[in-house]
Amino acid sequence: MSTPGLPVSKTSWLRTIQAVLWSFVGLRKNAEYQQDIEKLNPFHIIGVAIGAALLFVLGLIALVNWVVVQPTGL
Repeated sequence: MSTPGLPVSKTSWLRTIQAVLWSFVGLRKNAEYQQDIEKLNPFHIIGVAIGAALLFVLGLIALVNWVVVQPTGL
């Protein structure tokens, strides 16, 4: 975890994003999971996970709207 008052490094955020995306896919080595537990801030993980889930849902909504609006070529 980071020390209060010090800025969080970019690599920590990138590692958090990577961990969340791998968890969405469901493929993760146990050793990497253990490293993430030791090094990553749980509040960052929750924030990134909520953001990623929101982007995923909005992407699905946009895809469905795009498919429905497409003219049929019958």
